[in-house]
Amino acid sequence: MADAAPTGLALRAYLAASPLIALAGPAVLRRRLARGKEDPGRVAEKRGHATAPRPEGRLVWLHAVGLGEVLALRGLILAMARQDPGLNFLITSSARSSAQVIAANLPPRTVHQFLPLDAPSYLARFLAHWQPDLSVWAEQELWPGAVVAAHARKVPLALVNARMTDAGFARRSRARGLYGDLLARFSTICAQDPRSAAHLRALGAKRVSVTGSLKSAAPPLGVDPAALAQATEALQTRRVWVAASTHPGDEAQVFAAQASLWRADPRWLLILAPRDAGRAGAVASRLTEAGLPFARRSLGRVPAASDAVWLADTYGELGLWYRLAEAALIGGGFDSIGGHNPWEAAHFGAAILHGPDTSNFKADYESLHQASAALLVAPGALDAALQHPDLPQIALRARQMVQRAADGLDPLARDLLALVRP
Repeated sequence: MADAAPTGLALRAYLAASPLIALAGPAVLRRRLARGKEDPGRVAEKRGHATAPRPEGRLVWLHAVGLGEVLALRGLILAMARQDPGLNFLITSSARSSAQVIAANLPPRTVHQFLPLDAPSYLARFLAHWQPDLSVWAEQELWPGAVVAAHARKVPLALVNARMTDAGFARRSRARGLYGDLLARFSTICAQDPRSAAHLRALGAKRVSVTGSLKSAAPPLGVDPAALAQATEALQTRRVWVAASTHPGDEAQVFAAQASLWRADPRWLLILAPRDAGRAGAVASRLTEAGLPFARRSLGRVPAASDAVWLADTYGELGLWYRLAEAALIGGGFDSIGGHNPWEAAHFGAAILHGPDTSNFKADYESLHQASAALLVAPGALDAALQHPDLPQIALRARQMVQRAADGLDPLARDLLALVRP
């Protein structure tokens, strides 16, 4: 456990103000419930009330914010469990969508809860119930109250899969003292790439190693066997590709490519999975305007022979879509979004295609291209890319990369297990 526990002016000010979070918390959560942002059956978890019992024995608590970050933790959990079969695991996250997807992808001896709002009373309730023996934080978002409360209870802290872009570093530099005080409480800090490691050191981190991205080592997404059998039967005569985690700029490219392919050969079928399923109505309108007939997954439909698109407007089924597809365009590359996680598609033999902007996954895409395991698509060239003769080999090389990455998690798992309280 890290010995230093500095509490400078910025952190003291935050901690002094944090009880106000509990005062505002009920009203904030009511508004989020009204907007569908919280699960009515589990909103009490945001106030530190557990909805699951604590398992007996040692417990590792892992936290991540976004859906991709939460799913990436699964490979690390499996690696730790192989080395210490007696461990139990708690995953916490913040977004309702993350809970919906992780529920179908939980590793053995693992439970999911929502992280409480960062108020002392909520955190005390949470920590008293779960009593973790190690706290593992992923990526870049640290909740000061939770970090300080865990450290005060002598829970060892580790930061893994840390990623910090230049823009993220610039934002955090304005609160350098606060971040320095928090990072000093971590016994282990592992960055995805050397640039992130340099940013963390500049913010005050003392012990930083570069261990790569956990996302490339995550196990395959779960697939419902019944849904897979139904879809396979329905699509057995079709040529299927998927556009995953898309935004409006991606969809402009996708619609043009599918219109060209489908009008030349009606066997082509696009599975379109928008990043935000809440946009499905607007996406459906654009498909109609583009003259592309479609079936909506949320209505329980499968595509007819005359449909050009299957609108995958549901959460938690990317594993199914990737398994059905020859190729996958990973969204976020045509919208100045920075791209999305390419590794989930690699497990299922779908060749990885992407647009020009991959800044959020720069190191990941660089490694894929070094291995000739992904294809960069220029605007207007997607239909040609989907007919590239090397797509099967591109898919095979990516699949081999994720298999090697999973085997490479053992050293990190061993280092984390050394921190677990006896």
